[in-house]
Amino acid sequence: MAKKLTKNMSDKKISGVCSGIAKYFNVDATLVRIVTILVIIFTAVVPGLIAYALAAWIMPEK
Repeated sequence: MAKKLTKNMSDKKISGVCSGIAKYFNVDATLVRIVTILVIIFTAVVPGLIAYALAAWIMPEK
């Protein structure tokens, strides 16, 4: 059975995107959140926020 990338609504801070990605790759959600914040900062905020918003919109809930 293939793994499916879904939002993790039980461990969410904003929309569950980072915790869903962390669960999919079997890493700590805090690490994914830190990387996400760094990506948002280093992409001049707007592209990173757009990518996060698109992920929140596209990823299904579990």
